[in-house]
Amino acid sequence: MSEINKPRQPKIISVVNQKGGVGKTTTTINLAAALVEAGETVLIVDLDPQGNASTGLGIALEDREFTTYELLLEDIDLNDVIQQTNVSNLSIIPATVDLSSADIELISNEKRSFLLYDALHQPAIGALKFDYILIDCPPSLNLLTVNALIASDSVLIPLQSEFFALEGLSQLMLSIREVRQSGNKNLRIEGVVLTMYDRRNNLSLQVEQDARENLGDLVFKTVIPRNVRVSEAPSFAMSVLSYDSASKGATAYRELASEVIKNNAE
Repeated sequence: MSEINKPRQPKIISVVNQKGGVGKTTTTINLAAALVEAGETVLIVDLDPQGNASTGLGIALEDREFTTYELLLEDIDLNDVIQQTNVSNLSIIPATVDLSSADIELISNEKRSFLLYDALHQPAIGALKFDYILIDCPPSLNLLTVNALIASDSVLIPLQSEFFALEGLSQLMLSIREVRQSGNKNLRIEGVVLTMYDRRNNLSLQVEQDARENLGDLVFKTVIPRNVRVSEAPSFAMSVLSYDSASKGATAYRELASEVIKNNAE
């Protein structure tokens, strides 16, 4: 197949932090919605057994017949596992608690770290014409997260604006370095985004200063504010852009999407 006719491969970005409660799933959903609003076509891969990204986009538990569990462990057609959300041009591969046993089942598979790579790089993915695939990872550096890192072009790291925020990054950076050496030498850092940021709080200001001093240009210019609309939106199975388009949270995710698009412009 000539390069002209070859389907464009999507940019694959893992949203990773081994700490829970840092805004990882919230960032995945809202960044995806903002990318779609900017004209991109997006697929979310819910790789967290809690399935919060699936719930937050309105995929009921009884509608998750095929999930990321089948994607990793069974020979399933991509069209059977991808579901359209209530947002046009935003699709998802949902997850259920079944995925929590995948780590154990993957151990005996000699390709255990490359199963998600194989699933997301099969020829059929190009024909689906996604511009971006965002992988919502579990809050741990387990085999599922390793699969995501090996499958991805880049890593986006939500960093909560709290004390000790930077300390947890060292282990994640070490894991990224190990993946570069063992399975994905081209993996890059998409960026670190400060979440739950409160400009009235000296601690948020200090965390931002420390992050920018230590990580430099790896830190996105955009910060995600602590915003009640961002917190409320998932309970209505909506992104904050759909829930309250004019909110500070929606504006921030639009700005983040613009930075991501700029980073990935060819």
